[in-house]
Amino acid sequence: MNNSKRKRVFSGVQPTGKLTIGNYVGALQQWVTHQGDNDTIFCVVDLHTLTFPEDMTPKVRFEKSREVVALYLACGIDPKQSDIFVQSHVREHTELTWVLNCVTPIGWLERMTQYKVKAQGRESVSTGLLDYPVLMAADILLYETDLVPVGDDQKQHLEVTSDIAQRFNHLFGNVFRIPQVVIPKTGARLMGLDDPTAKMSKSTAEKKVGHAVCLLDPENVIKKTVMSAVTDSGQEVRLEHASPGVINLLTIYEVLTKTPRPEIEARFAGKGYGQLKKDVFVAIMETLRPLQERYRQITADPAYVEQVIKDGADRVRPIAERMMRQVREMTGLG
Repeated sequence: MNNSKRKRVFSGVQPTGKLTIGNYVGALQQWVTHQGDNDTIFCVVDLHTLTFPEDMTPKVRFEKSREVVALYLACGIDPKQSDIFVQSHVREHTELTWVLNCVTPIGWLERMTQYKVKAQGRESVSTGLLDYPVLMAADILLYETDLVPVGDDQKQHLEVTSDIAQRFNHLFGNVFRIPQVVIPKTGARLMGLDDPTAKMSKSTAEKKVGHAVCLLDPENVIKKTVMSAVTDSGQEVRLEHASPGVINLLTIYEVLTKTPRPEIEARFAGKGYGQLKKDVFVAIMETLRPLQERYRQITADPAYVEQVIKDGADRVRPIAERMMRQVREMTGLG
């Protein structure tokens, strides 16, 4: 077990859709804050994309994985401080998933909200979609993880991860560390700019312009998206009775500018929605311009991205192998 005073931090993003400002605020931005003081591991969870195999070609799956790695780097994840790798490059993820499948009651998986939402309206779904939380649990438990920084839409998955770890420990002995979810106090769930009652989604963003600001969107698209964001029928910002759309815009401004809430209230109180949207647009561009420039520089050298992935996998693989040896010994396998 990891007995160091430093915490081990693990998190990941699925390489589907388009990464949005919501992903940046809810995950990537807070990942950067954990670097240096902790042992940080950040994964691109490509195996999870196979839950809907018909939705992505092998070529696109490969390319999207590299795009996400490049965005990690552009957002400030430093390969000298953090291990960055692609999930399928460490085979222990799938081996541990099978072992954890065998201690996970199917009822735990059938109650998962994301499973119900994603399965709705489909004639059939893969076993992988139902089993998605177990693979996620394996991702986390494999690295003796202490902290998992994610958006609040992943909270239920982290709860079932803890349940699975505790059940395994009860059946076979104390092997797995129980991870703690870390959710930002502000911006943990940004809402769609076209529908502030629905969570901002990277899969929806890929299909529908105006739903979200994506990290690689050009400036003219970002401006149109922000200026057309849904607010309400009022004419000025009233913070005491703000609508979901106005709250969403204020939240984006708060997390990107790091301006204290009282100052934000004083700045926008009584002003029109046009001014609010203009200031949000400026805050977004001040964040994304340098990020996009770093992304262009990084992707100009594909060999560098591949080296980052290889080096990251080489560094984390011994941790995964050590954990699987323990699991095999405790279960009488191998």
